Amino acid sequence: MWTYLVRRLFQAIPVLLGISIITFVLIYYLPADPARMYAGPSATVDTVARIRHELGLDQPLWAQYTRYIKRLLQGDLGFSYRKQIAVTDLLLSRIPYTLALTFAGIFVELIIGLPVGIASAVARGQWADRAGMFIALLGVSAPPFWLGLLLLYWFGYVIPLFPLGGTGSVAHLVLPAITAGLGGAAWYARMMRSSALDILSTDYVRTARAKGLIANLVILRHVLPNALNPIITMAGLDIPWFIGGVVLVERVFDWPGVGRLAVEAIETVDVPLILGTVIFTAGMVVLSGILIDVAQGLVDPRIRYSQSK
Repeated sequence: MWTYLVRRLFQAIPVLLGISIITFVLIYYLPADPARMYAGPSATVDTVARIRHELGLDQPLWAQYTRYIKRLLQGDLGFSYRKQIAVTDLLLSRIPYTLALTFAGIFVELIIGLPVGIASAVARGQWADRAGMFIALLGVSAPPFWLGLLLLYWFGYVIPLFPLGGTGSVAHLVLPAITAGLGGAAWYARMMRSSALDILSTDYVRTARAKGLIANLVILRHVLPNALNPIITMAGLDIPWFIGGVVLVERVFDWPGVGRLAVEAIETVDVPLILGTVIFTAGMVVLSGILIDVAQGLVDPRIRYSQSK
């Protein structure tokens, strides 16, 4: 296992390097001028030229990238043009909020999606199955920004159970987590239903039922453990999506996450901050892939990571 993990980490290096090169090239050829954005619309041509020289933006692409990689290897992600703070410090200040929303959103997905999926599979073709899949369809169809505004209106204003956005307590996290996780819960319900139906039709499940094992024990011992592998894969893939893909949710609830920070960086052409958020998100994608493999190996003992892989 440890050999496999070390090999996966080394394999991630060229992936991150390639992503940094592509991002750097795309930013370099943007029609917007970072020096002009930094100096402001009223700055003179000489002022913009001086700022471009001070930031090293007048150097060739390869020189700028080489300088950036040297700093990156030392743990330096650069200095934000607009916010006037180190990108590393800025990311570290936003990561706790992003991780809180990520794990809370995944918790909502699992706590709703898995029971609905199991119940639908057990009651296949009955009213509970139809009701569960109808709820799943509603969850998939509801746009996050609309759902967030609806929850804010009803449970933040009409019935003031939760704060109207912002941060500060666990109560501030409830509505953003529900908004971010409800759509994913629908996918988990459909995936769990499909996976559970396949397991319920296997010979060992029919044998367990024929021996008189209680239905709930059949589900807990035989169906649920064997149906979890695709769910683990989905949960691992959700981690990078929550980190960079819930911008609308963060906007609605004024949640200071990394996704919102990335949008602000793009709007202001803050090159170091754009690169920092992209590399961080790419690193989380790679890390989540490794965590998926480890979790699957722990849940399913049939999976082994040998040196030949």
